[in-house]
Amino acid sequence: MPRSFLVYVLILFVGIAYVGRLYFLQIHDDSYRQSPLNNSAVTVKYVYPNRGFIYDRNGVLLVANKSSYDVMIVPKDVKPLDTVGFCEMLKIDKEEFIKRFHKAKNYSPRIPSVFVPQVSKEDYAYLQEKMYKFKGFYIQKRFIREYPIQTAPNVFGYLSEVNESILKNRPYYQLGELIGYQGIEKEYEELLRGKKGVQYVQKNRFNNEIGAYKNGIYDTLPVPGQDLTLSLDIALQSYVDKLMQNKRGGVVAIEPSSGEILTLATYPTYNPDMLVGRERSKNTVRLFNDTISKPMLDRSLQAQYPPGSPFKILNGLIGLQENVITEETAFYCHHGYRYGSSGFMGCHCGMSGYPIRLNTGVFKSCNAYFANVYRKIIEKYDNPAEGMDVWSKHVQSFGLGNYLGYDLPSGQKGLVPDGAFYDRYYPNGRWRSVTTISNAIGQGEILTTPIQLANMTAAIANRGYFYSPHLLKKIGDSTKTIPKFTKRNYTTIKPEYFEPVIEGMFNVFEMGTARASRIEGIEICGKTGTAENFSRVGGKRVQFTDHSIFIAFAPKDDPKIAIAVFVENGYWGARWAAPIASLMIEKYLTGEVKRAALEKRIMEGSLEEEYQKQLQIENYVAEKK
Repeated sequence: MPRSFLVYVLILFVGIAYVGRLYFLQIHDDSYRQSPLNNSAVTVKYVYPNRGFIYDRNGVLLVANKSSYDVMIVPKDVKPLDTVGFCEMLKIDKEEFIKRFHKAKNYSPRIPSVFVPQVSKEDYAYLQEKMYKFKGFYIQKRFIREYPIQTAPNVFGYLSEVNESILKNRPYYQLGELIGYQGIEKEYEELLRGKKGVQYVQKNRFNNEIGAYKNGIYDTLPVPGQDLTLSLDIALQSYVDKLMQNKRGGVVAIEPSSGEILTLATYPTYNPDMLVGRERSKNTVRLFNDTISKPMLDRSLQAQYPPGSPFKILNGLIGLQENVITEETAFYCHHGYRYGSSGFMGCHCGMSGYPIRLNTGVFKSCNAYFANVYRKIIEKYDNPAEGMDVWSKHVQSFGLGNYLGYDLPSGQKGLVPDGAFYDRYYPNGRWRSVTTISNAIGQGEILTTPIQLANMTAAIANRGYFYSPHLLKKIGDSTKTIPKFTKRNYTTIKPEYFEPVIEGMFNVFEMGTARASRIEGIEICGKTGTAENFSRVGGKRVQFTDHSIFIAFAPKDDPKIAIAVFVENGYWGARWAAPIASLMIEKYLTGEVKRAALEKRIMEGSLEEEYQKQLQIENYVAEKK
């Protein structure tokens, strides 16, 4: 068969296929013909729904809506105009006008997009009267956020405009619309946003609107977003704001019986109203560029600190579980712990020369006691790497060293080293338990976040299990639960081993390092901590004032609240963190605080001089380099 014949047959076959497809589209398929978007005399307008409200656990309104007005543009409809007058009216310059016009045109000549967002109510009335002069522009009403109580911006997040990168993966949105950034607004965006309504508007040959296209048969109504109830106790959160004035750090409180987050606080913080309205962009730049106070860093989820002495509790539990100690096993402290040929870990427990057992080791916070326990755990196994792996798995079972599955989009994993970690660190393999002895007191390579320590405390309060910490309590009026938040996560420690450790934590308040923060009538279990504060400046490792740390839960036998408090540069645990935690417990469990003098001291106390001193040292070291 000649090749030319095959070519003719192929051409004929392709032609028949095209004709057949055109016949189908024109005669049988009317989907394209029916779409109002195919009519050049039709304009699409969106009707934006009310975004869902956000409430606290007691029904207090936290996040609401207020009206806002955007100047919209349909580039293909824009006619020659008085650009200077239009720019003056919108309070922008000509260069900005040209930039925004090209951006909208590149996005779509026919689809509306935001030209100037969030015009004030005052400007709206004036603009509405003048807008008819400027073809292709109109004013779109939508809703922006307002905050009846100015707290917890790290929890809520904020709304920001949709940009080109978001549009690539989120076809629901149009350029310039608002979308949740960070916090609850981002995590539950699809629940909160609702669904836009659509109006198709008919135009005449003079490009004037003459009514709804085909009497509105294609129009759809907006569907309001769903309201959310959070587990947050806004009264407690606001109270912590007062306690943490002029201090830096993170404070997290959890309900142990449910994993519900009662307080998720970070300091310094900012007013959530700063990220609403026309000033949002300017304020965003200012807040994110503050590299000293770092108000946009959520220290409760993202700051990683050595856990300090609260970590000793885990080593005690692991020692019991591994059967290397009992609660009666005694060690001696001679103002510290000596190891190797010259190693020495100092201690201030005041028990030199006396036998120290688990209970005393906890409430006196004896470094020597827990150094002995740690060594016994690691050296129980044939080699240090194997012992370290066992120890690491126990620690990780409390939720340390990884994300906890909470319902916020930001956070850090922290660090729990294992055998492989130290094999990499010491590639010649010459490391032993004493090489890593600082892990015994929470100072080695271990890093934790405040929410991880609060969750660890909740697991201890529950005697061996925890629920993934979370903020969402209820969607609308639904009573349905979210499975991942109702599942128990068990630690590797048997329940019976928790009681002697908890008794030691109780004695921290009764006769130990936190006795000055006792509350009459409330049995609290806690642990003070002091974490060394190092920072790398100009390539040098520089030590600054220690961090103040405290963990606690109460009541002892029926825990309602578990807390972790980190105060940066706060000296020692009993100085700032312990009083803050005890005041929170008193406020939450009783509804009032009777220790007025302590409350006043904490509220009026400031660490700003410490932060300025650290900044001066950092600048000095950097200049010397």
